[in-house]
Amino acid sequence: MHLPIEWLPDAGAPQQLILLLHGWRSDGRAMAPLAQALRGSFPQAAILAPDGPDPADAGRRGRQFYSVDGLTPDNWPARVESALPALQDWVRAQQRRLGVGEAATALGGFSQGAILSLALAARDDGIAGRVIAFGGCYTAPPPAAPQRTTVHLFHGGADTVIPADGSRQALAWLAEGQGDATLDIAEGVGHELHPALIACALQRLQTHIPLRTWQAALGAVPARAS
Repeated sequence: MHLPIEWLPDAGAPQQLILLLHGWRSDGRAMAPLAQALRGSFPQAAILAPDGPDPADAGRRGRQFYSVDGLTPDNWPARVESALPALQDWVRAQQRRLGVGEAATALGGFSQGAILSLALAARDDGIAGRVIAFGGCYTAPPPAAPQRTTVHLFHGGADTVIPADGSRQALAWLAEGQGDATLDIAEGVGHELHPALIACALQRLQTHIPLRTWQAALGAVPARAS
C-alpha cells in the first residue's frame, strides 16, 4: 500500500509502531491530525498511514479497504473479513521492516479503518498491543475478546454515520469476554477525528495500564501467610 505518511524518529531506531487506517472515500493524509498529535507524544515511534488498496466505489474520490456498494448488515461481516488477510500481511511486514514487535505496535483508524482494526485484533489476538478505534464498530459479535490487545474506543455522541451505540456495543461484547477495553464519547461531536477524541486517545495511550499487566503483577505477588 502507498504510504503518504511515514514518519520515523529523528534519531535512533523506532521503539513503537503506530499504524493508522483512514475511512472510506479518504486517504492516508486524512490521518495527519492524529498522526501529528501522536508524534508529539511518542517521538520514538514510527507512524504510518497508508492509502487503502482500492479506489473508492463508482469512481468517487479517495480510497477504500473494502467496497460499500450494496452493503447490508448481512454481507458487511464478509466484506470486512475479505480485507483482513492482506491487512494482516501488511501489518506483519511493517513490524519486520521496522524491527518493532507486537506489544509495541498500536493499530488504529477512523470509521472503515477502525472497523478493520477491531476485526483484525479479534482475528489475530496480540498482533498489536493496542487498538485505537475512532467512530467504528464490530460488524458482528467477535468470537472471543482479545486477551493480548487493549482496545480503546472513541466516538462522537452525535455521530449519525456510525452511531456511538456501535462503540457501546463493542465495549459490552469485550467486557463479556473479559477483554481489556475503554470507551470515550465526546458529546456534540459527529463522525470525525475531533481534537477532543484525539486528546482522549493520547491520555489513554499514556496512562492506561493494560489489564493483562495488572493480572501478571498480581499473580507475581506471593500470598501472605495468615
